[in-house]
Amino acid sequence: MQSVFTGPVYVVRDNIDTDQIISAQFLNLVPTIPEEYEKLGSYALDGLPKSLYPVRYVKEGQLDSDYPIVVGGKNFGCGSSREHAPIAMGSANCELVLAESFARIFFRNCVATGELYPCEITERLCDVLKTGDIVTVDLDAATVTAKATGKVYHFKPLGDVRPVVDAGGIFNYARQSGMIAAK
Repeated sequence: MQSVFTGPVYVVRDNIDTDQIISAQFLNLVPTIPEEYEKLGSYALDGLPKSLYPVRYVKEGQLDSDYPIVVGGKNFGCGSSREHAPIAMGSANCELVLAESFARIFFRNCVATGELYPCEITERLCDVLKTGDIVTVDLDAATVTAKATGKVYHFKPLGDVRPVVDAGGIFNYARQSGMIAAK
């Protein structure tokens, strides 16, 4: 599995809730239907206020984001328990979220769906980085390196969560590890 990710970041602040990650009006899209899964990505982070986030996570008319890494503050993914939130971000080609803290249910949904890696950073990167900055995230070393400065930041190792996300979610992990019969 891939352990190093490099790309531009999309920076948000504290308390980004699941309504901002995927608006309720799009919850009728069924992620197990490929066309609808793809469409979910076009709405990722569409609920962010345009006045605070004039650069949109997914450009108008596109299905995917130019930002594979999202940097957030505290309490990322708070609000309702919709698993569509990490699914929409994953569909938009988000590979991981670096946040100071996560709402428990969002963190669990990231792992259960296997859509993206929820990495809990130990420093407030949303005050250091700006949207478009390039970083390299190394999951094995639990580090984030800012390309412009070379400064290295750390996040808590993913531990037992990592192989589940690597496998593509809890059901794939259970099949691969023999917990449940393979299809």
